[in-house]
Amino acid sequence: MSFDLLIKNGIIVKSDELVKGNVYIKNEKIAAITSEELLGEIKETIDAEGKLVFPGFIDTHVHSRDPGATYKEDFRFSTQAAAVGGVTTIFEMPNTNPPINNVENFNKQTENLKSKAFVDYGIWAICLGHLNLSEYKKLHESGIIGFKFFWGYAVHSETFQLIYNYNPDDRDVIPPFTDGKVFEMFEEVAKTGQIFAIHAENNDLIHTLTKKIEKREGRSYQDLLEGRPNLAEELTIQSGIAMAKKTGARLHILHISTKEGVKLIREAQKQGYPITGETCPHYLFLSDEDYEKVGPLMKVYPPIKYKEDQDALWQGIKDGTISLVCSDHAPHTEEEKDGDLWSIPAGMCGVETLVPLMLNAANKGMISIHDVVRLLAEGPAKLFNIYPTKGAIKVGTDADLTIVDMEKEFTIKKKDLHSKSKITAFNGYKVKGAPVYTIIRGSIVMEKGEILGQPAGTLVTPNQPST
Repeated sequence: MSFDLLIKNGIIVKSDELVKGNVYIKNEKIAAITSEELLGEIKETIDAEGKLVFPGFIDTHVHSRDPGATYKEDFRFSTQAAAVGGVTTIFEMPNTNPPINNVENFNKQTENLKSKAFVDYGIWAICLGHLNLSEYKKLHESGIIGFKFFWGYAVHSETFQLIYNYNPDDRDVIPPFTDGKVFEMFEEVAKTGQIFAIHAENNDLIHTLTKKIEKREGRSYQDLLEGRPNLAEELTIQSGIAMAKKTGARLHILHISTKEGVKLIREAQKQGYPITGETCPHYLFLSDEDYEKVGPLMKVYPPIKYKEDQDALWQGIKDGTISLVCSDHAPHTEEEKDGDLWSIPAGMCGVETLVPLMLNAANKGMISIHDVVRLLAEGPAKLFNIYPTKGAIKVGTDADLTIVDMEKEFTIKKKDLHSKSKITAFNGYKVKGAPVYTIIRGSIVMEKGEILGQPAGTLVTPNQPST
């Protein structure tokens, strides 16, 4: 028998055990996992002695700006950054231009992305209330990875682009959807059985508080937090959970940033409801105390909060309340981020630094390497119903693997990032633990920080293998 690739002598990391062994790959699948060498022709071999072999990591929250604001980022750049960062699958967010609001745009997006993808990818659909309520069933059947709703945002009536700072005097703008309209979205998504993910910030509260702060000319980071307080997240999560309980929707809270959010999700889970949540490295490794050092580069929405919120997020990870960690990769140019805190856009690069930051946390004893599997591979794969095709090292599954050197130390430098725009709050951050090989369906796409080959990523859809 012949094999396309052998990874030998590695320590295979699963969610519950470590196994020293060899992984044999043939026709894009894992063909065998053994402690002994098998007979037969082997086309390529990686000696992973002393290295950890993880299931390929998944980043469920990526904004590649493609199509749309591709001067900031595009799919070719973001997926190269993902591969260098040890990520084998990304889920692309739907607020592109045009948005993924119907099957026609979904099909156009798959055609747009397939020639640029260095890693495999799923595509989110956007919920725009009555504007596309009738499309949910068809989008579900087409293979979208989940539904996302930007709660509290207005929508341009012609382009369907999101309006982040709604003004009632704006023309050609549909105001933020009322609770009744939101409830209808919950009902329709619930019928599909797929994830209904929400950006949880109460825009009405934020608008009211921000006006007061602007009136007194508040411009500091603490003013920003006062204008977008913990309460803004808490109120929206409360409403979301109540609607999910009533409709049976599988509610997923995006980028949780507060202790209140963690508590609400934990309580709903204890009651048996399918409520899940995620957080991001910037909430886990930064707090308001870091603003003096990092500055406006750390501006994201929801904003990075307080040390007590950071502590609650780590506790949520340890007790399983938080299902996964993702990047919320959302690049902007240096020119856009070079300005007044209140006027610059929110967002930063993250897909390339996600895995190293979490590996560093494992090296520091903040989490275990088994937690890394749960948070970055097995957990997201199960949640989005692509397990065990993704997120597992088992015979017959996609040969997506990330080989890690836990002893490798390096400093994150923005100039070394592979995204088109290189804004990060972690410039100069020292980490220990780094991906050294990224393997997607048996093909090596990254070796020791270098991209190999041409784009060959494919679309990932729920309940079936990559196509």
